[in-house]
Amino acid sequence: MVRRPVAWIVALVLFAEALGVLAVNWFLGVVVDRQDMSLAGLDPDMMSVSSKAGGVLFGLYFGLCGLVALLVALRDRAPAGFGRVLLISAAVVHALLGAFAWGLVGWTAFLFMVVVLALIVLLLMTYDGRPEEPGPVDAGTPVSPPAAPTAP
Repeated sequence: MVRRPVAWIVALVLFAEALGVLAVNWFLGVVVDRQDMSLAGLDPDMMSVSSKAGGVLFGLYFGLCGLVALLVALRDRAPAGFGRVLLISAAVVHALLGAFAWGLVGWTAFLFMVVVLALIVLLLMTYDGRPEEPGPVDAGTPVSPPAAPTAP
């Protein structure tokens, strides 16, 4: 029903977000690298390298979360183990980023973070407790063996 399309959408959104986070942090690192000022005595080169490293790490993190969602979409099975933990952590990260975005950026960024959070939670919940497909029932065989005779 909605499980596979939601998994595909989550995978696409997380891949796009990974590229966006990587690009924005890389751009900020380049901007800091080209300036000749320091912020509270911090080295501009260190801030530039830190911004680029943070962008690469968060980009890889969101890319890995997108890969888990892509595998869920391809296999049509619930994420298990490390993949489930990774998607839960991505949901928590989006909740925290949404809370910060409300105050720092505005309601549109908050809305985006909440939509991504809702998609990840929907992905996790639609695969949770999925009933197994019943096999063919044979009416000729008893479910349990007959009761043993009792002696008087």
